[in-house]
Amino acid sequence: MAAEIVNPQGELADDAIDPAFALHRGGKMAVRATVPVRDTADLSLAYTPGVAKVCSAIAEQPELVHDYTWKSQVVAVVTDGSAVLGLGDIGPEASLPVMEGKAILFKQFGGVDAVPIALDTQDTDEIVDTVVRLAPSFGGVNLEDISAPRCFEIEERLKERLDIPVFHDDQHGTAIVTLAALRNAARLTGADLGQLRAVISGAGAAGVAIAKILIEAGIGDVTVCDRKGIVSQDREDLNSVKRELAGYTNRANLSGSLETALDGANVFIGVSGGTVPESAVATMAPGAFIFAMANPNPEIHPDVAHQHAAVVATGRSDYPNQINNVLAFPGVFAGAMQVRATSITEGMKLAAAEALAAVVADELSADRVIPSPFDERVAPAVTAAVAAAARLEGVARR
Repeated sequence: MAAEIVNPQGELADDAIDPAFALHRGGKMAVRATVPVRDTADLSLAYTPGVAKVCSAIAEQPELVHDYTWKSQVVAVVTDGSAVLGLGDIGPEASLPVMEGKAILFKQFGGVDAVPIALDTQDTDEIVDTVVRLAPSFGGVNLEDISAPRCFEIEERLKERLDIPVFHDDQHGTAIVTLAALRNAARLTGADLGQLRAVISGAGAAGVAIAKILIEAGIGDVTVCDRKGIVSQDREDLNSVKRELAGYTNRANLSGSLETALDGANVFIGVSGGTVPESAVATMAPGAFIFAMANPNPEIHPDVAHQHAAVVATGRSDYPNQINNVLAFPGVFAGAMQVRATSITEGMKLAAAEALAAVVADELSADRVIPSPFDERVAPAVTAAVAAAARLEGVARR
């Protein structure tokens, strides 16, 4: 007999009346064989004794593992459950529905198999060591919903120790899609990316990655704000990640509050939650772009944003221009794994953003600066661009 479910409001939830619970009953994934085992002949090939030949060949030539196992086609989706969606630190087991969801998005939108792995530790050393030990079974590692600043160190240490793509989607997926939307907003309005000043509200995983990719793409300036205001070199309360961030952003040398940063800014990018007062929004430059991506409540409500901006985007699916990571990560991994890349470089991320923007470059409007996640052109375009960039940057193995 199934256990009773009590929702956060203290009410009983019922599969029959709540479609979310009904859909998740029994999980959202299953393992499916790709070869038949119909008789003893099949069994002897799929398992013993035939499998021994393949094992021996791989032992002699380790690179054959990519050809004769699933390794080059499967990603580990790894979390510790410490920063899940808008739910926060809910632990590994409660994070599993999200990780399953991520895995099925990999498959549906990129043709990439993925396995959810929720780790019962938040110790950085233990996470790194565990993933390194699991890595022989996988062609790539997607880090998911790990809180900052640990997520930065975990990703960097794994990239140093592994020769397969390691990608923290909360950082880089968000950054790729944001850059693609910004490029198209600039194309639509005739703005020069190199003349724009962006303000990012949020100095966590997504905010830091967005700042980096915008700088790499040649934006005029980026000012990043956390809860205490502008991340600037004159602040003494910054952790190591924010100190580094202050060193390559804020060329205008601003200090003070988010409201100060917004005065005259061309772009607002929200990845923090909270609310930005309309009085501050009104001080932005004419023809501004507002990407308020907090879910479910954008930092600037679209109705307010449209009064002050030429292009508005959110993280929600019920408004135009949804900044959705599913536009990036399936194609990024598909492209990297297609060429058996040893890593995912900044050039590959920039190529993904360019390809994503190009999908709708001939169809631009204020309500269409980014494709729909269901646009079938997206994953092939991103996959091809990432594979080509991997070869160009010398990290492709085929």
